[in-house]
Amino acid sequence: MDGFAEYVTARSGRLRRTAYVLTGDWATADDLVQTTLARAWQAWRRIKGDPDPYVYRILTNTHASWWRRRWRGEVPTESLPDTSARGDFARELSEKDALWAAIRGLSDRQRAVIVLHYFEDLTLPQCADVLGCSLGTVKTQLGRALTRLRVHPTIQLMGVEQ
Repeated sequence: MDGFAEYVTARSGRLRRTAYVLTGDWATADDLVQTTLARAWQAWRRIKGDPDPYVYRILTNTHASWWRRRWRGEVPTESLPDTSARGDFARELSEKDALWAAIRGLSDRQRAVIVLHYFEDLTLPQCADVLGCSLGTVKTQLGRALTRLRVHPTIQLMGVEQ
């Protein structure tokens, strides 16, 4: 179809990064992007103007539906990870892990708003368009997400502005 191949070429890397931030796993992110693009392909003729809001809406909605269905318990590994890291690297990794754990603890909508606004650099009106909700809902979800992150017991976010 007209423009679909070009869109996939131009946006697949960005969609994959966004999917990774939502899922926390590259393999699942690849599956999410593939499913998103397959659904976008089916609706491509109906999409008018910029396809990004429509495609990102498919991405976030698909992730939310997968998240509700999946078991999120422990995953056994054959061997324990090496724990002998040096100085700052260990601290940075610990802080990064704590931040991702806190983000994963947010609701689907809150996590989507955080990812779209801060990771994808979308404006709040663009986030509302992608998520198919009002600007007020996006602002409310963003405020609640930032509040939850600020008071999360394992992290301290300094200098985060709304």
